[in-house]
Amino acid sequence: MNVESQKILIVEDEQPIRTLLEYNLQKVGYETVLAVDGKEAIEKAEQENPDLILLDLMLPKMDGIEVCKTLRKKGIPIPIIMLTAKSDELDKVLGLEIGADDYMTKPFSPREVLARVKAVLRRSGERNEPVAVSTTLKSGSLTVYPDRYEVYLNDQALDFTPKEFELLVYFMQNKNIVLSRDQLLSAVWNYDFAGDTRIVDVHVSHLREKIEENTRKPTYIKTVRGIGYKFEETKLS
Repeated sequence: MNVESQKILIVEDEQPIRTLLEYNLQKVGYETVLAVDGKEAIEKAEQENPDLILLDLMLPKMDGIEVCKTLRKKGIPIPIIMLTAKSDELDKVLGLEIGADDYMTKPFSPREVLARVKAVLRRSGERNEPVAVSTTLKSGSLTVYPDRYEVYLNDQALDFTPKEFELLVYFMQNKNIVLSRDQLLSAVWNYDFAGDTRIVDVHVSHLREKIEENTRKPTYIKTVRGIGYKFEETKLS
């Protein structure tokens, strides 16, 4: 999909930031749609069917967390990048947990905005392309079907956000290999620059909560101190 045919919904109640985002996105060819509060954001998302949403956390009428939660409950899979302040650490984590694809901390540069938008759209486009039949991934009681976006643990289906699923698949395709946080950012988030590696830690934490029997002593995803993580091959007992 060409940039010229991609539409970005900007949800931001601060006019200077809204104008800055709109100007820089339009300058490289994106079409933009604007919303200034949470309720309008949901209406525009349903009416305009944008390719991506830049969603401010603090909004009138309905905050960004509720907007994200509402869109996901409605089954609207539009990628979301949340815009947060430095003090909103817990809300960043919650936003990722309920289905946001990424977040940016204010103040941010136009270069960062464009890079994040490009990365999320590229990943989203890959998800929407027809998926070739791929090898089933197994380790211990964990089974993943990449072509069907399904995960089973002890034959019980598990629910994952798209990004959690992609991270798990990448781990299982690289069993017993130590992967740095920067490697994971590049491979799973398509970042072509140094990003915030905390986003990796948040998603790893979510994966552990879903697949590990004891998150303090994980069987599958091991922390390699000072480097990153390793997914260990596990045999059925």
